[in-house]
Amino acid sequence: MSQYRVLIDAYDEKGLVHKISSVFYNNDLNILSNNEFVDKENNKFFMRSVVDGDIDLKSLKKSLEEVLPKKSGIEVIAPKKKNIIIMATKEMHALGDILVRHEAGELEANILAVVSNYSDLESFVTKFNIPYIAISHVGLDRSEHEAKILECLAGFKDIDYVVLAKYMRILTPRFVEAYENKIINIHHSFLPAFIGANPYKQAYDRGVKIIGATSHFVNNNLDEGPIISQEVIHVDHAYGWRDMQRSGKDVEKVVLSRALKLALEDRIFVYANKTVIF
Repeated sequence: MSQYRVLIDAYDEKGLVHKISSVFYNNDLNILSNNEFVDKENNKFFMRSVVDGDIDLKSLKKSLEEVLPKKSGIEVIAPKKKNIIIMATKEMHALGDILVRHEAGELEANILAVVSNYSDLESFVTKFNIPYIAISHVGLDRSEHEAKILECLAGFKDIDYVVLAKYMRILTPRFVEAYENKIINIHHSFLPAFIGANPYKQAYDRGVKIIGATSHFVNNNLDEGPIISQEVIHVDHAYGWRDMQRSGKDVEKVVLSRALKLALEDRIFVYANKTVIF
C-alpha cells in the first residue's frame, strides 16, 4: 500500500465532498484523514486528504478532474522529503532550531545547503555535516549579489523551499519570481510600527506588553506576503529591551520551524495573499 496527499481547491458547489470521496472509494483508496474548508466570501472550496492504496498518480488526478469544476487545483503527492535551502546572515537562533530539529528527524526535509552573505556561522553549520556557502555582498550592489546567489542555487536540483532564517537582506522581484510561494521568512511582529536595526529597543521605549513573530511567504511587498504562522508572548515593565530581544528570538525560531513543518507536510493553500492551513 502507498500513501498519498490529495490537495484540492475549487469553486464551491453542492456535493463536492461526496464526489471526491466517491473517487477515492471507486479506486479502492482508504481515507486516513480529511480536512475541508469553504471560504464563502470568495466561493472557494479547499480540501486536504490523506489516502492509502495502490493507484497511479496520474490516473487518480484524471478521475478527480472528471468530477470537479473546471480550473480546479488538484495535487496528488506521494510524501517524501523535500529539498530546502536555508539562507542566513549572522544570527544563529532560527537557523540553529531548524538544524537541531532536522538532526532529530522532526522535519521531512533534505537540507541541501546553508547560504549566507557572511562566513560567521560556517563552523556551527558544518557540525551538522551540511554544506555552508558564503557569498559576500561586499563591493556588490544588490542585483549583483543576488545574481551570484541565484547562480549558486541553480546548481541544486529541485529546490522545494528557500528558508530565510534571519537573512537580513531585502530580496528583489527577480529573486521572488524565481521562487514564487517557495520563500519562507520570519520577522518580529512589530512591523511596521518598529522598523530598523533594533526594534526591541524601540518596543521597550514604547512600553509594549506583547511581543511576537510572524512567518510568511515572501512577495514583492516587504513583509506583506501570505501569513503561515504567528505567535505572541506577554511581557511587562520588568523586561529590559535585551530581555525582550531574548524572548523574541525564542518566539521567532519556534514560529519559523512551525511554518516550515506545515509547508513540508503540504498543509498550506495560498490564495488572495492569504493562506488556508490544515
